[in-house]
Amino acid sequence: MQTAVFRSYGSPDVLKIETLEKPTPGDDEVLVKVRASSVNPVEWYTISGLFVARIGNGLISPKETRLGVDYAGVVEAVGRDVTQFKPGDEVFGARSGALAEYVCVRDFIFPKPASVTFEQAGGVAVAAITALQGLRDHGRLQAGQKVLINGASGGVGTFAVQIARALGAEVVGVCSPQNVELIRSLGADRVIDYTREDYTRDGRRYDLILDIAGSRPWRENKRILNPQGTYVIVGAPKSNPWIGPLEFIIKTRLAAWGASQKVIFFIANFKAEDFLVLTDLFESGQVKPVVDRVYSLSEISEAMRYLGTGHARGKIIVTMK
Repeated sequence: MQTAVFRSYGSPDVLKIETLEKPTPGDDEVLVKVRASSVNPVEWYTISGLFVARIGNGLISPKETRLGVDYAGVVEAVGRDVTQFKPGDEVFGARSGALAEYVCVRDFIFPKPASVTFEQAGGVAVAAITALQGLRDHGRLQAGQKVLINGASGGVGTFAVQIARALGAEVVGVCSPQNVELIRSLGADRVIDYTREDYTRDGRRYDLILDIAGSRPWRENKRILNPQGTYVIVGAPKSNPWIGPLEFIIKTRLAAWGASQKVIFFIANFKAEDFLVLTDLFESGQVKPVVDRVYSLSEISEAMRYLGTGHARGKIIVTMK
């Protein structure tokens, strides 16, 4: 089978397509023929060789050479102990090494909602779970509260705008001028073009800021948060070549020491029940995955290079063609 791999750290050019043996499912596993996957910032950090990424994957060269987490596809075979799925079922979920023609999955495999395509479902896991947990679990967002989403037009942001609306919040999205209409179409009550308006100086205050862009320092975000508000960091600038976004996170946590507002950084934790929540949101039409560009597996370097620009509108999908 064809698989995306990287044998050294560096630019997206280190990514290659290699032929590996097709996996065989164990007794409790499902073999999925992958139709679509996606690229996320975690893959960009991994191949670029940030020091913090190398700590767990080899300082000189990577130990784990395969990439990808999100997947959507069709069940090809099941182990003898599997009763929930059968060959031909359309599924989606999360599995390491998903940028490949086949994956064997034990956990985090779910029926694909009929309301979404393979390309849409192939970009769900990381971004949508991050948005859901950032808003609901860490931001404690309640109906009627006001939330500002900084970086609303990317993969996490487009999910966050829709999920926040589904939770009954008043949603303000911050994005670049070319994405204003997109964010408005997703249900934002107000959209701020950051090139024309400073969201920290318009006099509005929020119960929650979900910060995906990390474009403003804590002292500016603090003045628009309610006294008991919450600031959830999802993303940050990649400027530091050693620790990347951790520089922004550490500076923010230190600057917010002693403040009445909460400052939270988290990494999404996959839970089966959250995939079921997302499935319900898809099937009800409250949330629809936004796909920016679709690349073939052979174009994985181009897909990763585009991700690195930071200008994606929704998800960047990779199909196994």
